[in-house]
Amino acid sequence: MALNVGTVASRIVVVAESRTPVVRVAQLMRENHIGAVIVIEDAAPRNRPVGIVTDRDLVIEVLAMDVNHQTLTAGDVMTANVQTVRESDAVFDAAEAMRRSGVRRLPVVDVEDRLVGIVTFDDLVELLAQELGSLASTIRREQRAEAKARK
Repeated sequence: MALNVGTVASRIVVVAESRTPVVRVAQLMRENHIGAVIVIEDAAPRNRPVGIVTDRDLVIEVLAMDVNHQTLTAGDVMTANVQTVRESDAVFDAAEAMRRSGVRRLPVVDVEDRLVGIVTFDDLVELLAQELGSLASTIRREQRAEAKARK
């Protein structure tokens, strides 16, 4: 049985609307110790992702360009048409989507495209590390059992 994205995704997602000042977006990142804020629809039902603003976006699009950040909004700097994954998608499909899109974070949506979480490259690396640790433990147990049986 394939592990799905919903089992590894964080269900706590920091969001902003496209009209949110970019300074506030940066503050949300700092307050929550995160590197991305998901931009959601401004109008009801307000739970569909329309973009993402990353810490890299702020550096490349605002600081490096010496733009007046006081007038910018999340909508001005966000990556629109953000790649998403469904919570029912296989974890390896999420990893492939990240690789193909060159991103480290994917909003997770339900069957109605409503935001339900976020999955990050770090989440996938942690999962892989746990799985590799389990495999290594199994190998060690088998080796001990074989050595004991051969005495």
